[in-house]
Amino acid sequence: MCKDLNLWYDDNHALKDINMDIIKNEITAIIGPSGCGKSTLIRSFNRMNDVIEGCKIKGDIIFEGNNIYRKSANVRTVRSRIGMIFQKPNPFPMSIYDNITYGPKVHGIYDKEILDETVDECLKRSALWDEVKDRLSHSALSLSGGQQQRLCIARALSIEPEVLLMDEPTSSLDPIATAKIEDLCRELKRKYTVIIVTHNMQQAARISDYTGFMYLGELIEFGRTEQIFENPQKELTENYITGRFG
Repeated sequence: MCKDLNLWYDDNHALKDINMDIIKNEITAIIGPSGCGKSTLIRSFNRMNDVIEGCKIKGDIIFEGNNIYRKSANVRTVRSRIGMIFQKPNPFPMSIYDNITYGPKVHGIYDKEILDETVDECLKRSALWDEVKDRLSHSALSLSGGQQQRLCIARALSIEPEVLLMDEPTSSLDPIATAKIEDLCRELKRKYTVIIVTHNMQQAARISDYTGFMYLGELIEFGRTEQIFENPQKELTENYITGRFG
């Protein structure tokens, strides 16, 4: 849940009084024109903006009853529970197997049996197992773009997060790979809460349960996806949905 969230990059007020309830085990899509604050918003959900110089944040993001921006919050723990998938696939330049076991090893898990089980389970959850099970020792960079993105999802799952943030995860993929990622998102929500930023309104309408429309750093409207697309309450939302701007 976001409560009165404001964010500045130096003097640029990038997020303005954001209030939003994220529903567990549902897919929430964030839509809006370029530069409206979509990526900034979801990067706030696991404190990725902390690393940006000149970034200042006020307000609360409540996760499991705790404000992740409180002074005593453990950022490493926050990021382990709230995983992130980026716009461009970014597998590590190592084997498929080592990509997935990297996170568990960072958290002190070295038992090979446990690591093997983690690889199997995460590849199956990311719908990649059948395609790579015979070449786990091969470089992750040898995979296609769509496979690399699903590997990045598998890697994020390896540390057992509760929430998956996806920042335009299909923008660099072809339609077939995009369809696979969309199908995967529908499957993942059985166990995870998924928040996806997308420029593709058709994608938001296809896969999300809730949609938020952002414009110039403000959350203009938030609600069930069918309501946002079929009966928007705000004129700005309707103008964007119908292609009158953006």
